[in-house]
Amino acid sequence: MIITYHGLEFVKLQLGDTVLAFNAPSKESKNKKSTFGADIVFASINHPDFNGGADLARGDKSPFVISGPGEYEIGGIFVKGVPSVSNYDGKERINTIYSLAVDGMNVCFLGALNTSTLKSETTESFDEIDILFVPIGGDGVLSASEGYKIAVSLEPKIIIPIHFEEGDKNIKTFLKEGGSEKSEVLEKLTIKKKDLEGKEGDIIVLSSNN
Repeated sequence: MIITYHGLEFVKLQLGDTVLAFNAPSKESKNKKSTFGADIVFASINHPDFNGGADLARGDKSPFVISGPGEYEIGGIFVKGVPSVSNYDGKERINTIYSLAVDGMNVCFLGALNTSTLKSETTESFDEIDILFVPIGGDGVLSASEGYKIAVSLEPKIIIPIHFEEGDKNIKTFLKEGGSEKSEVLEKLTIKKKDLEGKEGDIIVLSSNN
């Protein structure tokens, strides 16, 4: 699996010829748009910065868009969407947390979450998390400190922060919470199940590929 980060909460997962995308900005968003097509797209909240899944069509291929809570199976990929809360852009909205099993690994995407306390029935619905995407930008989503707190509570093997600008105070605070002032910034993360061995809450920072 190859993971790349495209700014704000826009994340791409490449599994061979299959492309998954999370929280793609729409044409109405001020954020930069995608330069790739996708097979499956996840939208955590209904906001132009995150609900542009339909814009990831390429040629005659239209993506399968998932935009709310529920259980799904698409092309052998099992997905669970659990409702939570976001206050992004100053308005309280339903935020869907997605967990999915891909390439032998369990991935959890918290989306635009802004509460650091999840209900027990929510956390119990997750399988053991291998890779966790957590927002850390504040202003309607988790702050850096809140993001680290909830990330650690979910006990993932790898933590990937999203919703930040490179070099800003949020990523610095997040890394400091994790006991490190600096972290190597990767352009992409190529990972297999065997690479997770021995990892416990390791933070991996990805550069924004805009």
